[in-house]
Amino acid sequence: MIHSQAAEPREAGPLPLPPAFAAQISHGDVRELRGPLLIAGGIEGVGWDEFATIDMDGGERRHGLVLEVDQDLATLQVLESTDGMSLGGIRIRFEGRPLHIEVGTEWLGRVCNGRGEPLDGGPPVSGTATLPVSGWPLNPVYREPPQEPVLTGISVIDGLTTLVRGQKLPIFSVPGLAHLTLATQIAAQATSSGQSFRVVFAAMGLTHADIAYVRDRLEGRSAEGELVLLLNAADDPVIERILTPRIALTIAEHLAYTEGHDVLVIMSDMTSYAEAVREVSAARREIPARRAYPGYLYSDLATLYERCGRVKGHDGSVTIIPVLTMPGGDMTHPVPDLTGYITEGQIVLAPEIASRGIYPPVDVLSSLSRLMRSGAGKDRTREDHLDVAAQVLAAMARARQATELAELVGAAALSETDRSYIEFQTLVENGLFNQGRDEIRTLDDTLARAWAALAALPEQELTMVSTDFLKRYLPHRDGNP
Repeated sequence: MIHSQAAEPREAGPLPLPPAFAAQISHGDVRELRGPLLIAGGIEGVGWDEFATIDMDGGERRHGLVLEVDQDLATLQVLESTDGMSLGGIRIRFEGRPLHIEVGTEWLGRVCNGRGEPLDGGPPVSGTATLPVSGWPLNPVYREPPQEPVLTGISVIDGLTTLVRGQKLPIFSVPGLAHLTLATQIAAQATSSGQSFRVVFAAMGLTHADIAYVRDRLEGRSAEGELVLLLNAADDPVIERILTPRIALTIAEHLAYTEGHDVLVIMSDMTSYAEAVREVSAARREIPARRAYPGYLYSDLATLYERCGRVKGHDGSVTIIPVLTMPGGDMTHPVPDLTGYITEGQIVLAPEIASRGIYPPVDVLSSLSRLMRSGAGKDRTREDHLDVAAQVLAAMARARQATELAELVGAAALSETDRSYIEFQTLVENGLFNQGRDEIRTLDDTLARAWAALAALPEQELTMVSTDFLKRYLPHRDGNP
């Protein structure tokens, strides 16, 4: 849980700090309350990102983080918001260090809010170690290249945009599509070849109906002790939304690098997170950049996304799937645009594919996993995997051209080869891409479905797979190899 410096008995909530941090000076010179921010004066010896406890008249206690120090003025972001606070009767105690949380396997199976406080009726989460939520910088020399697949049980992802241990692979969506359904399905089904696999799901800015859906959908994995749920609702304080992914990643890093688990962190919705950053920036009266987002949004997102990977000498790994919605479907919007610069590919969901009743509505020609070759192929998935994926994507591109041509001149005017590509598109979308929301497919099943769709094409068109693979895997029209 979050540490605060309480000397007296406490109710369920933030844990007290060790005695070494108990002696604190209380400051009462509060100059201004501005949105989620508190400005205090007469401050000395306080540093950036320092954690603070805010005591109010009546015994209520809130918490804050130092955003800025200017001479004797300190600007704090109040985690629980400044609602109900007044300039008189506020005392601030600075703790001399950044925000820390307790970490350990005790988080597994728990459901908490965005600050790590229990929502499941259980006691506050304890741990075996205490770490700062901002994380530690990782020396690139100690990074291991991402490798070996993380299998989601979803054909279009496992087959064509394979996720790799230690990778950061975002999902780009638009409002109204089933991105939350896809994210929860991945969280419920994903596995790796490692000894143990754990999932940390960080929800940001969700409605209460969506939070209820997430809890229900992931109840099974949570009951098995393989999942950590951090749920920030849309009506929770905006500052909590900024903390949620950092707490999630801190928990994941300990589970991976200390406990030796392969950990998948799913963060949804990063657009809500970026809007929270924008709101705090506006409250600080900073000069806005593109679309009123702060100029440091790129580096802010990088501090989250770059916390994934594999480390030399450690068995575990942290893999990240950020989910974000593109306002108006605009991929040049700052959030997807900057995310694309930092991450290693993208999975793009398209409304036109969803309108044809296909789930998940992945636009495979706009999607890419740049590290797929590190996690797929011989000795990783299957020897024909990369060739089949390349052939399916090439055929989909040709099928799209044939479909557009058919709209202009009519299907009857097309060549037999072009008509076979249109048939292939129908087969691959219905047989390979379309999948039940609770359906788990093995990789062998996925590749068999891909080969079955490729069988609709003339064999001379299959130029990206070897003759040996054609003989071994390509079914005939009657369905037999």
